Amino acid sequence: MLLTAEQEAQSIVASAKSLKMGRLKQAKDEADREATLYRSHMEAEYQKTISETSGSSGSNAKRLEEETDLKIQNLKKSAARVSSDIVGMLINTLSQAKKVGSVALKSK
Repeated sequence: MLLTAEQEAQSIVASAKSLKMGRLKQAKDEADREATLYRSHMEAEYQKTISETSGSSGSNAKRLEEETDLKIQNLKKSAARVSSDIVGMLINTLSQAKKVGSVALKSK
């Protein structure tokens, strides 16, 4: 009778261990599935953010390039407008310096 009770207790303990291990394995599998789903969701969000950010930076770069080209064109037009005036002032200044220099040489 004692041997039978001991065998029955061992059977109950083995059955309980088996159930416990089954529940732990099931919980682990569910946790793995949830972690995989979470990881894939976060990766999708990250990729979406990357694509939105890179798209806007590309359009910003294009806009900045257009603005820069426009400013360069405006500077070239301004330089072309005033270049003849600057050349005239330089010639005038050189002519006056030449006259002053020749007068100084004659007076010596």
